[in-house]
Amino acid sequence: MKKKLLVVLALLAAAVAGVLVSGAMQPEKYHVERSVMIAAPPDVVYAALSDFRRFPEWSPWEKMDPGMTRTMSSPSSGVGASYAWKGEKVGEGRMTIVSAKPNELVDIKLEFLKPWESTAGVKWTVKPEGALTKVTWGMDGNNNGLMAKTFSMFMNMDKMIGKDFESGLAALKVLSEKDAKNPPATPRAAEAPTPK
Repeated sequence: MKKKLLVVLALLAAAVAGVLVSGAMQPEKYHVERSVMIAAPPDVVYAALSDFRRFPEWSPWEKMDPGMTRTMSSPSSGVGASYAWKGEKVGEGRMTIVSAKPNELVDIKLEFLKPWESTAGVKWTVKPEGALTKVTWGMDGNNNGLMAKTFSMFMNMDKMIGKDFESGLAALKVLSEKDAKNPPATPRAAEAPTPK
């Protein structure tokens, strides 16, 4: 009986060691990216991307956890503007605009606070292509440490987040094309959560 137990323990230890060695060999960085073509001018698309008051109108995570609490800075756009959230399904985190080029780029620092701590860079690029506007949503982060690398063997960030990016971009397309035909009143505070 003891011999069988020792054999089982040895096999288990070998399996754990194998997983950890494989984990150590995983990439340190990850990248997720999706794009969409929108029938709206760049300034219309940029307006929806660059102001956190508009984020709830197209974000895929707003629908996942409609009961979450949100806190937005004032002003809600421009470098330094921030949007924080806390919810049962979406955890807790914060986004802060670190750079912005009107009608071209919004660059954000994304901080996940719960259920785990992680930081990533998010960029939305806006580029005219003929009568359309191409929007690309990208995210770059690090798999810091052995545990994060090992976790990445089982949770592929591209597969996990990519579908949310696609859903968000589809909603952004509908919103922007609607805004291009019927420009919204400025500001849209009546339709978006009031900054706290």
